Amino acid sequence: MTIAPSTASTTSDPMSSFIATAVATPGQNLIANDGFFPAIDVDQASAAMRQDGTVTPDRLRAALIEAALSVNAELDSWKAAQQAAGHATLDAVPAARIDGKSANLHRYLRALYCQARAGLIERYRDYDATAAGNKTAEALLQAVEDLRRDARWAISDLLGITRTTVELI
Repeated sequence: MTIAPSTASTTSDPMSSFIATAVATPGQNLIANDGFFPAIDVDQASAAMRQDGTVTPDRLRAALIEAALSVNAELDSWKAAQQAAGHATLDAVPAARIDGKSANLHRYLRALYCQARAGLIERYRDYDATAAGNKTAEALLQAVEDLRRDARWAISDLLGITRTTVELI
């Protein structure tokens, strides 16, 4: 990450002409994955998950690692079948390409980001114990449920199975 000076100045004060902004270099903050699934770009994940800076980089990294472990475990049998079919990586598995990337990659990252974000929300919801904080916590619980559902759907879509299981009692 580098610090870049601002080129815009709104005052004649020389001290106000420099605004420090963090410029992330893509691919500099990676979590190595298992070889089949791609490395995880922490900065890209942070942007995709709309992290606001309240989560420390170490906690974000830990949440992404835990999410990768969870998603990878769920996809373990599918991965083995793909490797047996001769596909060495997720990107090599035949799939539609959207925005230059495999649909499988989009779904994998969606599952991963949703799992990580849900985990972070669950751990940060006790931040404010006031009445307003409790009301916010209730809203966040719904967000966690939505994120877990979205992760399940992304995994189901990747596996090529239906999203809903209905069972008669």
